[in-house]
Amino acid sequence: MPAVLYLFALTNLVIGTGAFVLSGILQPLAASLGVRVAAAGQVMTAYALASALLAPLILLATGRWPRKRAVLLALALFAAGCAACASAGSLTTLLLGRVLMGAGSVFTALAAGVAVAVVPPERRGRALSLTFLGMSLSYAFGVPLGTWLGLAHSWQVPVWGVAGACVAVGALLMLLLPARIGAPGASFRGLGQAARDPAILRVWLRTLLYFIAIFSVFAYAGPVLLALNPLTPAQLSLTLVLFGLSGVAGTLSGGWAGDRFGPIRTLRVQLLVLAAMMVLVPLTRGHPVATVVVFVVWGVAGFGMMSPQQVLLAQRWPEQAPLLMSLNGSMLYVGTALGAALSGAFVDVLGFHRLAWVGLPFALLALVTLWFDAAQPARRPASAEA
Repeated sequence: MPAVLYLFALTNLVIGTGAFVLSGILQPLAASLGVRVAAAGQVMTAYALASALLAPLILLATGRWPRKRAVLLALALFAAGCAACASAGSLTTLLLGRVLMGAGSVFTALAAGVAVAVVPPERRGRALSLTFLGMSLSYAFGVPLGTWLGLAHSWQVPVWGVAGACVAVGALLMLLLPARIGAPGASFRGLGQAARDPAILRVWLRTLLYFIAIFSVFAYAGPVLLALNPLTPAQLSLTLVLFGLSGVAGTLSGGWAGDRFGPIRTLRVQLLVLAAMMVLVPLTRGHPVATVVVFVVWGVAGFGMMSPQQVLLAQRWPEQAPLLMSLNGSMLYVGTALGAALSGAFVDVLGFHRLAWVGLPFALLALVTLWFDAAQPARRPASAEA
């Protein structure tokens, strides 16, 4: 694999850590700003909405730029947002910083567009899985480490750390990323036709549905695990780390399986496994080992789906891949917010231990969307791609 993809993975580790680390230190953050924890929790909403709305606009605005300049702009925005958050004295300033960070998250779509352009088509799945690997690693290592630093010192420490790491990886990219990369920029040309393509719409819908399913539980991962089994803080942290590591395995295996068996077949298996695990989660109550096994299998299936989904977009409309991937990311963040809101509405009725059943219908609906796709999506003729 091209060396730049490893650097992209490192950068996504930094971005993923910055995006989600505050969720583990909301209590000290709220106390520092003098607001309720529920109000502080809106930092995730602000980031998700900014990522969903601003990232595609920035892709379009920088569509004619060299990819290197666009990548460095994204990192600059993310670093500036982190600095604004870390120095915030009010919730308003903190939320504005999170909006900047959400705009900078366009880096992930830019990197994905470069990844599919610098490898042969038969290796796109593995290239994307390597690029997204950093996101999985952030769940396994970055977020737990940042949470520990925030609880042991102050919530600002990990946020400043992410800002510094952004500057560091930005310097590496400035030195090592080629000035000219043969990757397409986003534009409105052909976007309308691509956005009306039923195959593209199914990918976006599927992303929305399975992220609603996943985050109906993941948004409340700690309370869910504690409701299933009494765990010490160390046991809870270890379980979350294992879940993050399963995401790393899923990201890598999903890319390999997508290249080996095709993205549609891979997604069918992954969604079937995800739905089965969602059925089993409440049934593991009182059986901690079974709970861990189910969550690990869940992580492998859930995290593994992103690469095959992106490959479908790149295969269908290669010249629009970066923007289509960014809009797919928008579906991801909307699904994240809807999953959290939906399960929150049912928690008093079902309890935390049954929240997986709230998301189960959405996993099954995501599986249904695959019935309309062939085993392998048809490539458009070269003349249609010109």
